[in-house]
Amino acid sequence: MGLFKRNPFGHILLLKKWLIRFFGMITHQRYRGFNQMHIEGSEIIKNLPDTGVLFISNHQTYFADVVAMFHVFNASLSGREDNIKNVGYMWHPKLNIYYVAASETMHEGILPRILAYAGAITVERTWRAKGKDIKREVNPNDTENIKIALNDGWVITFPQGTTRSFKPVRKGTAHIIKQHKPIVVPIVIDGFRRSFDRKGLRIKKKGILQSMVIKEPLVIDYDNESIEEIVEKIEFAIEQHPSLLKVIPVEVLQEQEELDKKRKWEY
Repeated sequence: MGLFKRNPFGHILLLKKWLIRFFGMITHQRYRGFNQMHIEGSEIIKNLPDTGVLFISNHQTYFADVVAMFHVFNASLSGREDNIKNVGYMWHPKLNIYYVAASETMHEGILPRILAYAGAITVERTWRAKGKDIKREVNPNDTENIKIALNDGWVITFPQGTTRSFKPVRKGTAHIIKQHKPIVVPIVIDGFRRSFDRKGLRIKKKGILQSMVIKEPLVIDYDNESIEEIVEKIEFAIEQHPSLLKVIPVEVLQEQEELDKKRKWEY
């Protein structure tokens, strides 16, 4: 690697590598130490191509979710099966992993700005800004940046655009899928909202069993399936379709309501 080699967004890869190494080392115990993480499907990661992969997932915290995925992805690529034992896998991380994040979130302080350098594709929310409902057009630069990232590597996105459960999937993700035709890999996570604060930076409770289930890529007819059909397919894949509410234990829903009240959700 050249000393100042850059990715398509102008980030120096050597600096990005050291940032991922550093944050990988200091966050490892958050998933294997203070808490434990149950992983399923990591063998799917090893069989994916190097570029053109879109990961879709439900969302529980701003940062802890995506950091956990960096751990699991790199551990899997290093030969670990459904575990993140021995953080040495972060010494040679995959550098072309990106994640979609709200630009408003990534500008809330110095730490989010540093984390953004590790792979954030910042986008402007079209429905919410500064705690208020809005309605604005999609910024074409945002979709172009996602296209660039897919051409360069893997992209993680949270299609609900919120950390609250069972909120509608935004149609923008379906448009990206139809337009760019990536391999779409669903991920279902749990336990993160109980482990961490809303931002996912502070450990709120120890001894929580977190989980991450990586599913087989979706079968999508990019040309003939409608946006609505793809949205519904995403909702079922990440286990956030409204019809699934009736199979969620009442105590789980009550716990989430209490957490929502305490966290004073912004969106």
